[in-house]
Amino acid sequence: MYELALIGIGLSMDAFAVALCKGLNMKRLNYRHGVVIALAFGLFQAVMPLLGWALGHQFERYIVRYDHWVAFFLLGVIGAQMIKESFSEEGCGESCRTGLNIRELLLLAVATSIDALAVGVTFAFLQVQIVPSALLIGGITAALSFAGVVLGNRFGAQYKGKAQLVGGSMLIIIGAKILLDHLGVI
Repeated sequence: MYELALIGIGLSMDAFAVALCKGLNMKRLNYRHGVVIALAFGLFQAVMPLLGWALGHQFERYIVRYDHWVAFFLLGVIGAQMIKESFSEEGCGESCRTGLNIRELLLLAVATSIDALAVGVTFAFLQVQIVPSALLIGGITAALSFAGVVLGNRFGAQYKGKAQLVGGSMLIIIGAKILLDHLGVI
């Protein structure tokens, strides 16, 4: 459960960073918009691992001997991408528009949850109980996204890069732990 919570926190950092930007552009904190943003990000972050898990089960018999390598690779790639983005000079980009455009919000929710799809594939190989895992990841993402809106409104975008750096690092560490566990090193 501890590892799942860490994965949930790591996966939610993209959504957290976008929520920071959304909060940054609110002249006054709009709690209703914050809840809608949190629910959208949390819902997609919960659904994507379910989809990935279903896909992973289709291919499980072909790569079960290599599942720990697949988990290590997917989590490593996702984590490295998040770390790379943490050093980007782009700021918030498209995610910093003011207001609450539902279409844009849904696109952002999908974009920030694609990595959860890959993690869902990994969960299928590792025999993780998917429903509680997906609910935990979605709940963590919703909570951190709401906090991101509030913090963004209060403190600005200074934490966006740090959030992505921490999230990416956590995913890489968890991927390495999975690999080392399966290889019998730890």
